[in-house]
Amino acid sequence: MRNSLDQPLDIFEDWLQRASKILIDTYKSLDKSNAYSGLQPHEAQKLFDEVLPQRETDFESILSETRQKVIENATLNIGPNMYAYVMAGGTQVSVIAELLAAGINQNGGKWHLSPALTEIEKRVIQWGASFIGYSENTGGSLTSGGSAANLTCLDVAKTILLGPKVKREGLFGMAPATVYASTEVHGCIDKSMEHLGLGSDNLRKIPVDDDFRINLDHLKRQLAEDVASGYMPLCVIGSAGTVNTGAVDPLPELADIAKANNMWFHIDGAYGGLAASLPQNKDLFTGIEKADSIAIDFHKWLYQPFEGGCAMFKNWDVLRDTYKHHAAYLSTDANADNRVDLTDYSFPLSRNFKGLKIWMSFKTYGAEKLRWAIEKDIANTTYLGQLIEEAMEFELASRPALGIVTFRYLGGNKVLSAEEIDELNRKIIPALEKDRRVFITGTTIQSRPVIRACLINHRQQKIHVEFLLQVIREVGQQITERLPV
Repeated sequence: MRNSLDQPLDIFEDWLQRASKILIDTYKSLDKSNAYSGLQPHEAQKLFDEVLPQRETDFESILSETRQKVIENATLNIGPNMYAYVMAGGTQVSVIAELLAAGINQNGGKWHLSPALTEIEKRVIQWGASFIGYSENTGGSLTSGGSAANLTCLDVAKTILLGPKVKREGLFGMAPATVYASTEVHGCIDKSMEHLGLGSDNLRKIPVDDDFRINLDHLKRQLAEDVASGYMPLCVIGSAGTVNTGAVDPLPELADIAKANNMWFHIDGAYGGLAASLPQNKDLFTGIEKADSIAIDFHKWLYQPFEGGCAMFKNWDVLRDTYKHHAAYLSTDANADNRVDLTDYSFPLSRNFKGLKIWMSFKTYGAEKLRWAIEKDIANTTYLGQLIEEAMEFELASRPALGIVTFRYLGGNKVLSAEEIDELNRKIIPALEKDRRVFITGTTIQSRPVIRACLINHRQQKIHVEFLLQVIREVGQQITERLPV
């Protein structure tokens, strides 16, 4: 009978080698594997419908079962035929980093629990800020993703602008605080407003211009109306790469409006913010340095595995003023030797080692190589846009921006009405999922259904972009042929 859950180290080493072999086999077949497994909900439920195991099972059989049920049914976010949502492919370095991080199982809440974790998290936040041209004194917090980063930034904005009283007494008796963003803003902002007690009714969604950027004249009018009606403008949000189209709002103008109205200026750069690192994007992202806070995702355009969001601020003080809380069981003389307890600068107490994969990636590839990969994604996006414009059976719904293209399939040689084209583009997304070769999703642009391709994967090449349109043509033609004459 073993006196712990551990096996002898030679057996553990064998397990690690067997698990590595599964991953290597998966990566060997990426180019020829379907992007989607085709697994249906009832099939997935059946795979895992079992009672709680009470006795030990041989690990080799568990590993084999994991390969068959999990790995072989995984949606291939890591593969070159993934275009849905915003799914980066991860890196080999990050896979190794995640293994090492899990192996030492650090908790980043307190400095003395994880000195290296704490200092690495501080460092990668500063490196990320330097990468995009933000403040040299950046404070911040690694989060699960962009949604949590945006929530953190709005939480800090609420606390700093409304004062410490709001931490004790809440929002009772205050005038409603309003937040301003474009109609293209990410849905996590609605959820954040609800979660923070600000209320989604107080999120003012401002119309956009023809390039899907926030309309400044509408914003100014809405602000004037709200002030006259007794509301308290709190924050204006600029999108640095909307998820729908990749549009970047006019950031300098938004910064000026926020300053003139004593508002917090927040930038949601979860999707596109890291593209500010490219010299050719300098003009597009001018004003990013003026933000009071920025949300970015390292698991998007730094190609990290999930999770890896980040909330950035001009300094650390605003985080401490928001999240510092005394608890007797956490008391240490943290100030005696300049320790930083990350729990004082963020909501969670328990924190895993998200920073290791980011730190190892920055050091392994260097900022120059990472910029090259982002630039290649944008070039492939431009190439996809060119192919769409040259093809009679497709049309662009929005111009390629950063790594996103939206477009419509028009039905090949059959002339279709506008309503039939809409119906065709509604049907083509589930049909492509059923086909499985590529994984892509749709959205709505100007009230019409479109296909949306997001290219944010260092493994994608032009040949994969060409294959995407080939598959859409084939699947689209099958649907078109079934339409009534």
